[in-house]
Amino acid sequence: MFGMRVLVVEDERKIAAFIAKGLREAGFAIEQCSRGDESLDRILTEPFDAIVLDIMLPGRDGLSILRAIRESGMDVPVLLLTARSGLDERLEGLNMGADDYLPKPFYMEELVARLHAITRRREGRPASLIRVGNLSLNLLTREVSSGEVKLELTAREFNLLELLARSPGRVFSRTQLYERVWEYDFDPATNLVDVYIRRIRSKIDISGKASLIETIRGVGYRMCKNEKRL
Repeated sequence: MFGMRVLVVEDERKIAAFIAKGLREAGFAIEQCSRGDESLDRILTEPFDAIVLDIMLPGRDGLSILRAIRESGMDVPVLLLTARSGLDERLEGLNMGADDYLPKPFYMEELVARLHAITRRREGRPASLIRVGNLSLNLLTREVSSGEVKLELTAREFNLLELLARSPGRVFSRTQLYERVWEYDFDPATNLVDVYIRRIRSKIDISGKASLIETIRGVGYRMCKNEKRL
């Protein structure tokens, strides 16, 4: 389920639903926002591997959001969407630091291809690899290794580990982990999260060293903070 984490900022519901459905089917992990001002708050405080950004938005327009992103020093790839195809607007967006531009209407296959292209173009992009201690997660191939040793994780184990590794130091409650990885309403009687955490620890932890996944008593779990992205 989890792939590169993409924020889709689009206020037209049908278009937003179309994009979200298509990108999820292509393996992306999708978050959505319909207002420009709210999307900028999320972009500046949450980790995303790419952003699909409509230009015409309520609250704040897409070009001003793009300008704020680049002025903050963030290099997250941004693909602009617009119903207008004027050259001036396209050039303005590209000159501000947009990685690509796609006029509406468009084919989903083209959007997927362009997202893959802009994330590949970024040398050293955080979309490709996450490292925590001796552990490496390749988000493109979904491979996990400890040093030179490849580890065998199930798809669900990888999804859970990826979620934690993307936000080192952030505490996730069992409810948050369950609902985001299993996509079901949380059942207070289940210990499924704890079972999977034990399985993951048995595979990734090194004997004699502290676990990379910390237990926060009475709350949930978090990944240790010495994370690097390449």
